[in-house]
Amino acid sequence: MSDLSVQLETPTSGKYTQPTGLFINNEFVKGVDGKTFEVINPSTEEVITSVHEATEKDVDIAVAAARKAFEGPWRKETPENRGKLLVNLANLFEKNLDLLAAVESLDNGKAVSMAKVDISMCAGCLRYYGGWADKIEGKVIDTTPDTFNYIRKEPIGVCGQIIPWNFPLLMWAWKIGPAIACGNTVVLKSAEQTPLGALVAAGLIKEAGFPPGVINILSGFGKVAGAAIASHMDVDKVAFTGSTVVGRQIMKAAAGSNLKKVTLELGGKSPNIVFEDADIDNAISWVNFGIFFNHGQCCCAGSRIYVQESIYDKFVEKFKERAQKNVVGDPFAKDTFQGPQVSQVQFDRIMNYIKEGKDAGAKVEIGGTRKGDKGFFIEPTIFSGVTEDMKIVQEEIFGPVCSISKFKTKEEVIRVGNSTTYGLAAAVHTKNLNTAIEVSNALKAGTVWVNSYNTLHHQMPFGGYKESGIGRELGEAALDNYLQTKTVSIRLGDALFG
Repeated sequence: MSDLSVQLETPTSGKYTQPTGLFINNEFVKGVDGKTFEVINPSTEEVITSVHEATEKDVDIAVAAARKAFEGPWRKETPENRGKLLVNLANLFEKNLDLLAAVESLDNGKAVSMAKVDISMCAGCLRYYGGWADKIEGKVIDTTPDTFNYIRKEPIGVCGQIIPWNFPLLMWAWKIGPAIACGNTVVLKSAEQTPLGALVAAGLIKEAGFPPGVINILSGFGKVAGAAIASHMDVDKVAFTGSTVVGRQIMKAAAGSNLKKVTLELGGKSPNIVFEDADIDNAISWVNFGIFFNHGQCCCAGSRIYVQESIYDKFVEKFKERAQKNVVGDPFAKDTFQGPQVSQVQFDRIMNYIKEGKDAGAKVEIGGTRKGDKGFFIEPTIFSGVTEDMKIVQEEIFGPVCSISKFKTKEEVIRVGNSTTYGLAAAVHTKNLNTAIEVSNALKAGTVWVNSYNTLHHQMPFGGYKESGIGRELGEAALDNYLQTKTVSIRLGDALFG
């Protein structure tokens, strides 16, 4: 192996070649300063390997490559061919599904069965935006007989994209798909906790036929490489998925530099509401999935559960039984549902919130402890006896921890459902269509699921109200994030002004 790749092995994929360099101009290269950082296996707490770290200098090089591509051959590429390239990439994701899923499980810790679903969704997303590439249209506007007016939709330019560690490859696809469909070029930074899958996927970019510089993938730290992207004077747009705290910093950096366009998909503290007429067993299944899916490391996790008082006691007992059946353990084991938290930092953060809940007087119905003595595993945790002012009810924990409360009326649950600074998602469980629509319309959330949870799809827009973000991912709506609108007005005839 060269010093830009290593030989690694996973239980499901066997041996494979792991790129470790920065992917710039369709090649893996060393960082300018020669820095590397370790990637930790969250299941074992052992070092998997080290990858090259992008600094401000590397961001400059990647942005320059993206700019050259944008102003050069990529700008002349036909929409049809952009679509074909995205479809090629989608096909390569499917062809390499088992490997990509295994790498995702290795450095993220998610169950490999769930990671396979992620990779299938990546392929679906890339193929979907491949289909959009030649369907981006302007329009003609008739104002007066002596003018011809038309509106063009044009790419923004060089797009900086900063993705999180909870869905590393899915966010890779969510960001790259619409940006490329619209004709932009990309400099994407993966999360420092989970760079491996992004680099394996980067190797597919050249194979798919993309010209050099169109998509560049950097491994690095948010405070260095991420900050450099957000403040770069030659980046035209920045897209970020992550915490609300960092989202604020991204906005400040964008405003303080070239006032680049910004889209943010941020945190959440989503209410999951169960009415007394709901199918209890069905609701419990979705409530369990809503909070404990992906180890609770999900921005739209249904972490605030509200149950109508007449069924509350029955629901709590059944929910506890269901949550205790979630298999927590080795992500490569066939029956594992919940793997480890992604890092020591995240593990400690979650455990501190659990302590905060206990100290505030909330009751631990199940969980609240570490599982095992190796790896960042936390038992599924349910709090009851909470009040709305507790930190565990108001702040995003980003782990397998939820609170459960009772309510009396629709009006009451709508009020408490809207009582945080977030507004990313929500859910309503009921058999009454009027209740479903009334409550869904009243909740201040970008997505509301009825009798389900976490059923995201690349055709459906996703994003938040309030402090949960700006703009929308997925669907046709995501294209707006990556397009400029240009008005052209042509004076007809030879009449003079005045």
